[in-house]
Amino acid sequence: MSFFQAIIMGIIQGLTEFIPVSSSGHLVLFQYFFGMGESENIVFELFLHLGTLFAVLIYFRKTLWELFKSLFCWGNTVNREQHRKNRTLVYYLIISTLATAIIYILVGDYFKAAFAMPILVAFFLLITGGIVFLSDYFVDQGIPASNVGFFRAVIIGIGQGIAILPGVSRSGTTIAYSLATGMKRKDAAQYSFLLSIPAILAGNLSEYKALTELDSTMLQNYLVGFVSSFIIGYLVIAFLIRLIENSRLKYFGIYCWIAGLLSIILLALGI
Repeated sequence: MSFFQAIIMGIIQGLTEFIPVSSSGHLVLFQYFFGMGESENIVFELFLHLGTLFAVLIYFRKTLWELFKSLFCWGNTVNREQHRKNRTLVYYLIISTLATAIIYILVGDYFKAAFAMPILVAFFLLITGGIVFLSDYFVDQGIPASNVGFFRAVIIGIGQGIAILPGVSRSGTTIAYSLATGMKRKDAAQYSFLLSIPAILAGNLSEYKALTELDSTMLQNYLVGFVSSFIIGYLVIAFLIRLIENSRLKYFGIYCWIAGLLSIILLALGI
């Protein structure tokens, strides 16, 4: 892998981790069309995901700190109601995460097999396009994330679990499922980003053994990939929140259809 390829893949990861177009799907197709084997890049992919993880941690650092503080503020304080809402939000995030974990445990190994099938990834991009396109037409029922309820939290978590499939967007499914349950558009965006933290962290921890295969000669590429994905990911978060609030995600759905169809054509032609 060249220095230039490391930068490009970092940019792709930063763009697609949060934008609803499937980062895993894009990386699989990028590796296939550019002749880059998956096994030799697993450590590099860990660095890419760590970059986007740091992006969401830093962007939402104030929100995360408030949620953390509320876990220990149970007294009759001035902000008692806000602390209660924060604790409830944490509870629902945990429920969604557990639902995702159950999906991963039950069918995760089967889903991972799709990483070796670029044609299947391309078809999943078409499905993502449909999910994202429809999300703009869900009516905002004004339900705050702190009042989403156990059942809705489970549904959103299942949506994130399905996104283990490469080509199915994690952010696209969680945002779409959140909006389908009636959650406020702004809250749906934040909920999706906060829910990504344990998901990305768990994904990296599951591959921690790969770090023992770290190639010191590739350290420069690892770091530039990390930095690229972090910077682009950070910039994308604010941009995407505005698009969700203004019901502009349909354009990403159209992009997924184009990318999926183009990939299918290229694969069919043996290119």
